[in-house]
Amino acid sequence: MNEKKPCKRFVLYYHDILFNGTNVANATSATTANGTKLGNFQLGKLVVFDDPMTKDNHLLSHPVARAQGFYFYDMKTTYNAWFSYTLVFNSSEYKGTINIMGADIMDDETRDLSVVGGTGAFFMTRGICTLRTDAIEGVAYFRVEMDIKLYECY
Repeated sequence: MNEKKPCKRFVLYYHDILFNGTNVANATSATTANGTKLGNFQLGKLVVFDDPMTKDNHLLSHPVARAQGFYFYDMKTTYNAWFSYTLVFNSSEYKGTINIMGADIMDDETRDLSVVGGTGAFFMTRGICTLRTDAIEGVAYFRVEMDIKLYECY
């Protein structure tokens, strides 16, 4: 395999705190459509999020971006989700967005989603975002390491 070297690469951590009815001040995501009764894996559940992205795996670290978008569970035989979101950067280091989408096959240790575009510092970028689950605390909180490799940089 002749793997091309990325023109930009960075690792960020995605922190998701699901709204449980009482955690209004801390929640960063909310279920907008409940799962169906087809199987035991939340098929059809839709979650909208505005999650902080940090350079390390500490929830209280200063966010360098926000992940804004949604995911829905799309299999009835195991946990699997489909994501579509934008990383919104507004810092002295980067200003702009990165658009990411694809299937999160949760049983796999790492999963690749497509980087399909961007704006500002990431104008028309393309690449791969490799996800690795870093922590899970029931349904209340999860953290994902995102290794973002951009192959088209302008």
